[in-house]
Amino acid sequence: MIGQAVDRVDGPLKATGRATYAYEHWEAGQPLYGFIVGATIGKGRITRIDTEDAQGAPGVQLVMTYLNAPAQGPRDESIPFEYWRAQPVLTGPDVHFYGEPVALVVAETFEQARDAADLVEVEYRAGRGRFDFGEFEDDTYIPKTVNAGLPTDTAVGDFDAGFAGAEVKVDEQYTTPYEFSLPIEPNASMVAPRGEDLVVYVSCQITDAARDSVASTLMMDPERVHIVTPFVGGGFGSKLGIHSETILAALAARTLGRPVKLTLTRQQVFQLVGMRPTSNQRVRLGAGRDGQLAAIAHDVTMHTNPDVEYAEQTAATVRSLYAAPHRLTSHRLTALDLPRGTDVRAPGEAPGMLSVESAMDELADALGMDPVELRIRNEPTVDPERNVPYSDRHLVECLREGARRFGWENRPATPASVREGRWLIGYGMSAAIRGHFQGPTTVRVRLEPDGTAVIQTDMTDIGTGTYTILTQVGAEGLGLPLERVRIDLGRSDHPSSWGSGGSWGATNSSTAVHRACAALRTKLLEAACGDTRSPLHGQDPADAVFSDGNVAIGGASEALREIVARHHPDGVEAEGKTRFMGDDPNYSDYSINTYGAHFAEVGVDADTAEIRLRRMLSVFSVGRVFNPKTARSQLIGGMIWGVGAALEEEAVVDPRSGAFVNRDFAGYLVPVHGDIPADIDAVVLEGYDDKANDLGAKGLGEVGICGSGAAVANAVFNATGVRVRDFPITIEKLLPGLPAMV
Repeated sequence: MIGQAVDRVDGPLKATGRATYAYEHWEAGQPLYGFIVGATIGKGRITRIDTEDAQGAPGVQLVMTYLNAPAQGPRDESIPFEYWRAQPVLTGPDVHFYGEPVALVVAETFEQARDAADLVEVEYRAGRGRFDFGEFEDDTYIPKTVNAGLPTDTAVGDFDAGFAGAEVKVDEQYTTPYEFSLPIEPNASMVAPRGEDLVVYVSCQITDAARDSVASTLMMDPERVHIVTPFVGGGFGSKLGIHSETILAALAARTLGRPVKLTLTRQQVFQLVGMRPTSNQRVRLGAGRDGQLAAIAHDVTMHTNPDVEYAEQTAATVRSLYAAPHRLTSHRLTALDLPRGTDVRAPGEAPGMLSVESAMDELADALGMDPVELRIRNEPTVDPERNVPYSDRHLVECLREGARRFGWENRPATPASVREGRWLIGYGMSAAIRGHFQGPTTVRVRLEPDGTAVIQTDMTDIGTGTYTILTQVGAEGLGLPLERVRIDLGRSDHPSSWGSGGSWGATNSSTAVHRACAALRTKLLEAACGDTRSPLHGQDPADAVFSDGNVAIGGASEALREIVARHHPDGVEAEGKTRFMGDDPNYSDYSINTYGAHFAEVGVDADTAEIRLRRMLSVFSVGRVFNPKTARSQLIGGMIWGVGAALEEEAVVDPRSGAFVNRDFAGYLVPVHGDIPADIDAVVLEGYDDKANDLGAKGLGEVGICGSGAAVANAVFNATGVRVRDFPITIEKLLPGLPAMV
């Protein structure tokens, strides 16, 4: 079953509205509703807060501020990953960023809570905040490490000498804006007291992190916190950790002894969830006339929050991508009084490749060389910084196959040379790379007496198809039809995992299922082959074939349910595990990545500078694919997001208050159906990476966005001859440089 394009097993539930999301659970009975009151300054201190009118409003049960909020545990910096730490709120009068919660109103209905929230009176003494990245960009510091524990800076060879001696140079700066994950389902939770325990229905990506974070914040035993998250309406990094709505709902539920439901409004998501940091990236490339890179450097400055540091690994992108003897990468942080940075789909690679792959296109133009050929000429034989072999690298194949399928030979050799009516036509391409990660995950597989299998783990399905691929892996592992495999996800009472994120979820959980099934097969075979009552008695277990609910050895066979009923009348189970990548020698001995190549064609209106994507094709190498249908969906989704990063997405900060001005979908633009043509496709090469895991598969949820925006940006340059290095590329930036048309 692995590798089959199976329809989503949870599709009927979602299509009929029976898939239950965090805000839709009713098991605990009628809940109360909360609404957050946010600060209206970006930096300062509360001098007065009056809740009397709000407390007297119809239906109001509680108004919580820092004056009456329960004590909470501190954020423990010794815990290595932010998402497992305490997330205290309403802990004092100081305001750290615009929109920070200053009060919570809980009432019988949502409308009552929302209306009463307007009655909370807050007075502030505003301080001078640091809100403008450009103003404070030179005031930087060096973080100890960057995201994922990667080194802050790297150096190989002598970059200065190598760059100085290069015949052709590119030295440019590229800027990327604040960007948000913004899944369709806003961050939401409902918390229900159950004796001394709390049941937390929450939209999250890592169940284990949510449990530990809630427990440490409320200073509870983690065993008394029960996370329930069977369906998640998208995450893209924004739900890797929990946020203020969950903690506030938990505090209120414990205070009132009743279930409390709380969701963020779309506007509040912009202020309370975190975002991809804005960045200024300097990329330097030095090459010979033959296109061979001699020196490559990527230096990044980005925003961080002064209280919760986040350093996106933006410059790490180039470390494994191209060969060059002289190399330099660095990360620097500028502390601003804005919400903290956080993981947004393909953290590091998405903004990093937007810049690096634009710079490679600039180098190709300076050399007068085909951009595909330039990349092939700089293909490394080993990881150029770690000096270890690649586990399975097929970037060149992606480049060549993509060029063939796209018709790259028709690319205009001279920018701004092809016109169809009022449209200037251009082609662009880019490469893609993303590291493959592994985290500790445990899965329990149980075979019931009736021969059906139940697979349990706290792993989450954030809309990516986890229910489906685990069904396929389990069905293959036990030789069962799909309909006899049931997946039970998203509960902290199940074996723990690293959840969904970082493109590790599918491979971690599937590998653990694969191993659990192997252990379960061993138990069944030992029982049957050693039992004189079984047709398999005395047979060699090594020759066993599991298929259609039976196990056969030679000419003998027996139904699994018969073996289970005879030896395990209450059912039999086994567990499978994966470990942290730092404990797996393959991850130190090899450079394990996924790869791709993007190709795009755009049209640019010669009069208005309107940009239209006409078609897009990407080719990927991601090892073995569990399900081509769900894989293609993920890859195309990433490609489309890259289009948005290149052309549309940009959050704008009011430099007076630190508020995001365009904090809704009317002002923060993302690609919609009218922006994306039907002619968009993702092709996956056959593959199997035996160094990645037992199944030869690698994560693909994020490689689709890596570099895809640069392909669009490079196509815009090819169409117009205008290079925009301040993303997104908007009409205002492009129009002044358009060539005059007769």
